Amino acid sequence: MAEPSTTSTTVVSEESDPEHVKHITDFFNSVGVSSTIPENHSTTDFYSNIVGAHLKVHQIQRGHITCHLTVKPALANFYGGIHGGAVAALSERMAIGCARTVVGEDKEIFLGELSISYLSAAPKNAELIIDGSVVRSGRNLTVVAIEFKFKNSGKLACTSRATFYNTPISKL
Repeated sequence: MAEPSTTSTTVVSEESDPEHVKHITDFFNSVGVSSTIPENHSTTDFYSNIVGAHLKVHQIQRGHITCHLTVKPALANFYGGIHGGAVAALSERMAIGCARTVVGEDKEIFLGELSISYLSAAPKNAELIIDGSVVRSGRNLTVVAIEFKFKNSGKLACTSRATFYNTPISKL
């Protein structure tokens, strides 16, 4: 029986089946876990810049933003669909923009919760319409809903909901 390729710092329970451990480590190795990151990808906020570069703003209104996105290889996961991390980053960016359309500049906003429902895989080159709208905005709280829909069918790919806490900027 072949030993799994683990590092000297990997802790494996003695009760674990070695075949099961090998299967898991082989999966992690196949998707690039512990791979070396190329130097040109080690810059500050590199991933956010990739995500933001693919988002194209279509419409901005008070409490509502619509953007377009084409799923390019840089946003795809191992299986060829939009990466969950990209969806999360896009959701956060859209939600902040949406919240800012109703929360004045005299308040700081802090993301308190972000929930995402992945409903359908969006494959490479799929065109998506991303709609963000403020569900509720009060003195201390702003809630934004985001929908990722396929442009050609209108079918939902993902939904997300972000809750922001609004705090006044102190005047020291």
